[in-house]
Amino acid sequence: MHHVGTQKLETPRLVLRRLLPEDAPAMYRNWASNPAVTRWLRWEPHKSLAETCALLTAWSVLYQNPDYYQWAIEVKATGEVIGAISLTVSCCAEPEAAKAWEARGADLSQGIWEPGYCIGQPWWNQGYTTEALQAVTDYWFVRAEGCWLACCHAVENPASGAVMRHAGFVYDHDAVYHRFDGTPVDCHVYRLTRAEWTAHKRKELL
Repeated sequence: MHHVGTQKLETPRLVLRRLLPEDAPAMYRNWASNPAVTRWLRWEPHKSLAETCALLTAWSVLYQNPDYYQWAIEVKATGEVIGAISLTVSCCAEPEAAKAWEARGADLSQGIWEPGYCIGQPWWNQGYTTEALQAVTDYWFVRAEGCWLACCHAVENPASGAVMRHAGFVYDHDAVYHRFDGTPVDCHVYRLTRAEWTAHKRKELL
């Protein structure tokens, strides 16, 4: 693996770039304050614009780290920032989940890396999240030379699973992850190996 940090990516409709403190109003307005958006995420809705601004200011410092991956999802046509997508060692890396992957022979030497994403409600069901996820997985396997990715979604949030499948992820097993407040959430866990990613890219070309 060769960590390359958060670099600008482009898709037909989107620009993926670093989130900046000046994006706080759009982030707060478009997704961070909406309980419908954050319902199945690990964190609670933001209570104020100041909370969002403080978070983005803290994140801005982390971009100097080559293993920090956090993108704004910006619509090219409008310049509107509508969501965010990241790659982190996250909920699928909880102890029990790690044991499950180890039992399946997964390579855990570099940690269990997982995409995470959220998008504002007005932009749901338009393919934006899948488009962003495909760009990030391409970046992971090509630029970062990653071996595989895990991804999970709440059982009660099947729309997120559809995004994963459209991006080439394959269902692997069921598990439980925990919100930041400790609340357990039943989830479906997916994987994307380099071989599966390659097969998905070939299928797209047919």
